[in-house]
Formats: sequence, C-alpha cells, structure tokens
Amino acid sequence: MIRKLEGRGAIITGASQGFGFAVARAFVSEGASVVLCARNGEALELARAELAAQATPEQIVAAQTADVSQPADVEKCFVFAQRILPRLHILVNNAGVYGPKGPIETVDWEEWVKAVQINLFGSVLMSRAVLPHFKQHGYGKIVQLSGGGATNPLPYISAYATSKTAVVRFVETVAEEVRGDHIDVNAIAPGALNTRLLDEVLAAGPGKVGQAFYDRAVKQKAQGGAPLEKGADLAVFLGSAGSDGITGKLISAVWDPWETLPSHLSDLQQTDVYTLRRIVPKDRELEWEAK
Repeated sequence: MIRKLEGRGAIITGASQGFGFAVARAFVSEGASVVLCARNGEALELARAELAAQATPEQIVAAQTADVSQPADVEKCFVFAQRILPRLHILVNNAGVYGPKGPIETVDWEEWVKAVQINLFGSVLMSRAVLPHFKQHGYGKIVQLSGGGATNPLPYISAYATSKTAVVRFVETVAEEVRGDHIDVNAIAPGALNTRLLDEVLAAGPGKVGQAFYDRAVKQKAQGGAPLEKGADLAVFLGSAGSDGITGKLISAVWDPWETLPSHLSDLQQTDVYTLRRIVPKDRELEWEAK
C-alpha cells in the first residue's frame, strides 16, 4: 500500500504538542520526512523522539527550535530543513497563540502585538522562506491553520480573531500569486479542539473571555471536542498529490466534504466557494434600493 506522503518532505511549525504534533504524527504515518519546529526545545525533542520511533529507516524525523515571529529563527529553520531533507514539498503553518484575553481597550498591548506576530507574521515569514524553493522545483504545498477566529467574531480574544482572519486572506492572495507555479496554498479549520488553548480559556474564566464563550468551552471540555485526527487527516490530504490544483481555500475538517473535493476541482477553481467574502443584501433575499 502506497502511503499518501511517501517520499515527501515537510516543515511543521508548532509541532511539539497539540494539533501540530497530531499533524506531524499523521505525516510520519503517511510516509513523510519531517522537520518539527517549536519554541520549547525540551518539548520539541520529546516529540521528535516519539515520532522517530514510529518512522521507517528511510524517513527523516528532525527538530529545530524556532520562534516563527523572528526572521532569523525562520531562516535558520528553513536552511536546516533544506539541508537535512532530500527535498522540501510541504510547509504546515501551525504555530499559534490565543494572545491576551479581555476587552480590546484593557488588554496588554505588547501581548496583543506578539500574538499577531506569531499567528500572522510567523505564517508570512515561513511562507516567504519556502516559496523560492517551491518555485525552483515547480511544486509545493502550504497548509495554513486558521479556525473559528476567521469565520466568526470572537469577543475578548481579538488578537487571535484578527490574525486568523488575516492569514486566510493571505492564503487567498498568495494562492493567486503562485497559481502558475503549481504551488497550492490553503487554510484549514480543524474544529473546536481540546488543546492547551481551550485550557487557557477555562483558566481565564468568564470575566476575561465572556460568559457565552466560557460556557461553550466548559461544554466542549466535557464532550471532548473535535478529534485531532480529523484535522490532521485534512492536512495530510492538502499535502498530498491528491489535492493538486485545490488552492486558495479555507476548508473545514469537520463540516466540509473534503475527501471528495478532487471530483469538484473545476467548480473550486472557478467559484468563490470556501473563501472569505462580504455578504450583500441579495444574499439574504433583501432588496435595498439606492437613493
């Protein structure tokens, strides 16, 4: 049986824990060689060792400590991956934080900016690093983590919501820039996950994140949330040859029929399905006359 990522090389950021680690585990299971990146060197090494034990002798499982918001770290990570991997095919931009929680006028400004630097600038910097390599080889895949922050307002978690919306528009824009280079750039919404971000919300309490959001978090914690594996499987699909030509989309791991998307390739390429757009009155069957 041929594995979906056999022979492919990938950089995965934020890979030491949570969803990033789940993606890395799925990639290794499907035959990829991987370079794991994260800020915590100790946790990163533990993740690398666990995945290396599951890999075949032909696969490379390596780690590079990096803060994706720092250009020097991003360059170091890319140079390391380019040196150690036979070929780099995939970038998974997973590294992300919630940032400060509370009303925009009271949250710590430096923490707000840092969240945007990690979530948005980190994704842009990593993409800038790999795109010349992808263009040189005439092929590449960028898989960007987005989420609920891009599809709905998130009161009291404004840095996260703002940055996650911005990365989707970045994905849509870069996808158009590189469409002729056979490089696919997509964003995924993995669903409501029970990771450290959920624990942060619960620890912050309703006074910081709002009663409604806190109540949803309590319910999610009790019910288990979306399976990490579902989003990881979507990341595998978007990193594989099976998704070639699907680009510039925000795809939900939980709600969208992504396994069947190759059969809808023409529609995906010619419509605004799975993209950010402005809702106008006619979309809601309203007729508003101009003066």
